Amino acid sequence: MTKPKAVAAPDLPLNQILAGDTIELMNGLPEASVDLIFADPPYNLQLKGDLHRPDNSKVDAVDDDWDQFASFRAYDDFTRDWLAAARRLLKPNGAIWVIGSYHNVFRIGAELQNQGYWILNDVVWRKSNPMPNFRGKRLTNAHETLIWASKSEDSKYTFNYEALKALNEGIQMRSDWVLPICTGHERLKDDNGAKAHPTQKPEALLHRVILGTTNPGDVVLDPFFGTGTTGAVAKMMGRDYIGIEREQNYRRAAEKRLARIRKFDSEALNVSTSKRAEPRVPFGQLVERGMLRPGEMLVNTRGQFAKVRADGTLISGEARGSIHQVGAALEHAPSCNGWTYWHFKREGKTVPIDVLRQQVRAEMS
Repeated sequence: MTKPKAVAAPDLPLNQILAGDTIELMNGLPEASVDLIFADPPYNLQLKGDLHRPDNSKVDAVDDDWDQFASFRAYDDFTRDWLAAARRLLKPNGAIWVIGSYHNVFRIGAELQNQGYWILNDVVWRKSNPMPNFRGKRLTNAHETLIWASKSEDSKYTFNYEALKALNEGIQMRSDWVLPICTGHERLKDDNGAKAHPTQKPEALLHRVILGTTNPGDVVLDPFFGTGTTGAVAKMMGRDYIGIEREQNYRRAAEKRLARIRKFDSEALNVSTSKRAEPRVPFGQLVERGMLRPGEMLVNTRGQFAKVRADGTLISGEARGSIHQVGAALEHAPSCNGWTYWHFKREGKTVPIDVLRQQVRAEMS
């Protein structure tokens, strides 16, 4: 079930790109005002010297000033400060995604735990078209790691399980995502035809993150906005975004990109929801409404019967209790989903009792 659109905090600069230092700007935003943060911080690659292909052409590597730190200690200080600023901004049930490479993701993961974030998953983005290892001295670096964490262990974070399952053709979404790096028409170019940003992320990656862990109307913050992939996907999917970016060239590219983006229509924004998020319907409600009668017999797939009682419990031999308890007793199992386990008969056909529950839910919506 999609939650109602949240009311934004006052003075929250929605759907804007803020220019300047990300830590200072985050500290100036209202506390507990953001639903989700997606962060793609500097990698601190520590590159030494140029990298060339076999044909002696130079690789366009990440050697910009924003990725330069004097030491690991300096990088750790920076990580501590921006993660603290980010946590202050998250609502109590908010969450964060951080993406990194082997150069920085382990240091970030430790600091997340130090600050009280609760790690939910790490996701391996396996690149289907990675850059080759030209020197032949290491394995081809074909993946990056994303860490998904809630603000605290007690946070009731958003997870649209059914939507991600539907996106994956009805199979549970796994924690290894095979997606191509950003190429072709999606790769933004500057006025000279060069890459507008060396680490532009593909929209497919952000689509999964935003679809799976936010709802329409949520506020998504990207403190390292770059050329605006997070904002572009958020805008398309009916979420509000806030971008922070200190580099003017990146902001210009992002602004042009965002001006071209159109929001999906309202029907397209609705996604598959988990049954756990749907209104609770007690089995006894079906009995009191006459949808099932006391004394009526339910049957399981093995042909075993249970009698419906007036208080909404079942009896089958020595087993008595709820639809779940009696099903578990017959299966000698620790638990049972009685809604899918039991069936009733109408006009010679066997029908799951869950059909009746869905009828009641439809009346409640």
